[in-house]
Amino acid sequence: MHEEAGVSQAKKRESWEWIKALVIAVLLALLIRTFLFAPFIVQGESMETTLHNHEKLVVNKAIYFMREPKPGEIVVFHADATRDYIKRVIAVAGDRVEVKDDQLMVNGKVVEEPYLERKEERAKEQGELHFTYDFPPVEVPQGHLFVMGDNRLNSEDSRVIGPIEVSSVVGRAEFTFWPISQTRFTR
Repeated sequence: MHEEAGVSQAKKRESWEWIKALVIAVLLALLIRTFLFAPFIVQGESMETTLHNHEKLVVNKAIYFMREPKPGEIVVFHADATRDYIKRVIAVAGDRVEVKDDQLMVNGKVVEEPYLERKEERAKEQGELHFTYDFPPVEVPQGHLFVMGDNRLNSEDSRVIGPIEVSSVVGRAEFTFWPISQTRFTR
């Protein structure tokens, strides 16, 4: 009888340890997803050929607690209450951005965009005269970013919705993880 009570106590302690371990694991997962990293699914073709429709990637949510987004980074942001977008940062507060003759210019200087080369070639092969239509200079207000998709002919970005608030940025796209055969860093 005394032995059964000892076994019962041992089972209770083991059960309690498992419960504590599971609660800690769930709390850690929630903290990591809330403050550090989160998965994101690319929806649409606005970032082709850099990112593809239905690819899954990891978003670094912690980086912008330490610093502001920089031009060239790919960010996820809240476009509205129900949708998140993924675009490339083109310009930051105080910058003046425009496109003339398919040339992106920030503060009067042409911006090299090597990530667009394949997409531009495909557009020209398909008979498109322009890859990025001209738009007049836009000054990015304080607390905002100017973002554009890499698929300039098929992207709802700052040219349409205007500069976005820095506070709407969820985080920086770090790498794709699905499909596994396409795993890569997104820079």
